[in-house]
Amino acid sequence: MYFRKDRQIHLVAGITDMRKQINGLAQIANEKKADRVFSGDYFVFLGKTRNVMKVLYWDRTGFCLWVKRLEEATFPWTRKQKGVITLEREKFKLLLKGIDIFREHAEKRYVSVL
Repeated sequence: MYFRKDRQIHLVAGITDMRKQINGLAQIANEKKADRVFSGDYFVFLGKTRNVMKVLYWDRTGFCLWVKRLEEATFPWTRKQKGVITLEREKFKLLLKGIDIFREHAEKRYVSVL
């Protein structure tokens, strides 16, 4: 899927009931960030099993819903943060590839160059 550069990507933190379709997800997006629902921004939802991701957006004539299901892996997802997290496109691309963008890693400390 092509994600427009002039649109923001909003991750809806927490677990979403993946039985919800366009109307239910649009209602959640409206509750979380009402000022952006009709802007064309992307709203990303993830379910309990973390193998299905849904992306909801408005395209000037109605809502569109994009779904990606992983066959053998799960999407990394934040459990610490709440609400809506606005994400850069590059980080979202990493997330779609299964790279954990939420996990902090220890900073390496070097003693010498040799």
